[in-house]
Amino acid sequence: MSQHSAGWTAPAAEVLRVPSAGLAGVDPDATPGFQGEKADGAGSLATGLAALGDLQERLFARSAVGEAQASVLLVLQAMDSAGKGGIVRHVVGGVDPQGVELAAFKAPTAEELQHDFLWRIEKRLPAEGKIGVFDRSHYEDVLIGRVRSLAPAEEIERRYDAIVDFEKRVVESGTRIVKVMLDISRDEQKKRLMERLDRPEKHWKFNPGDTDERLLWDDYMAAYDTVFERTSTDAAPWYVIPANRKWYARLAVQELLLAALRDIDPQWPLADYDVDAERKRLAAS
Repeated sequence: MSQHSAGWTAPAAEVLRVPSAGLAGVDPDATPGFQGEKADGAGSLATGLAALGDLQERLFARSAVGEAQASVLLVLQAMDSAGKGGIVRHVVGGVDPQGVELAAFKAPTAEELQHDFLWRIEKRLPAEGKIGVFDRSHYEDVLIGRVRSLAPAEEIERRYDAIVDFEKRVVESGTRIVKVMLDISRDEQKKRLMERLDRPEKHWKFNPGDTDERLLWDDYMAAYDTVFERTSTDAAPWYVIPANRKWYARLAVQELLLAALRDIDPQWPLADYDVDAERKRLAAS
């Protein structure tokens, strides 16, 4: 049965699944499925964080006693400045760090280039009982890889099917995959990048290469649409989250994670000892 939190008029997994029209069917300013404004979103985020923390602790507790058979993998993809860092800090960062594994994939190293593109990805999959977060992921190999022609066209083509097969195996092993693209508008991105230049404390976050990538915006949007068409499956669907409003993007990702954990429905592990007897022993100690 589909569940959704207060303020949501429908399950996020239903309203945010990538539309048949791809990115053309998404309004980056919209707040689909949520009834309320920024202040309402802040309250819902706080409430959801408590629920997320409880579910994550239950999942981790089961792994601590050797009973966990599930994990969650959040895949975050976006153009620069769309808010991936904010998701990591304000959504995932609010739960017990013992139960979280973060991987931020950069350009592959010389060693990694000696292997198939999925080699380094597989090594960073979350362990049982954990929430894994990929800040960028294997999808870079069919996004920037395609736009910048970093691999032959036939190799890029091969990778789509390789990704589908890989994710199918991951899901079958007990990992729920939540794949999110934060959809920011080109104008909003310019505004956020300009803010980094206007504020000295933000200069470290600005990369001159971000402007170069903006010049290829249409190529990236086309590459994303191909990714959605080729790799959004029932086992591992893509969700496109309007991201011009940071508060909504964070709330939407949190709701998708809550849905995945509620589907797992982790229960507190039962004590493998006599609780009453241990209580008496402790009282007498």
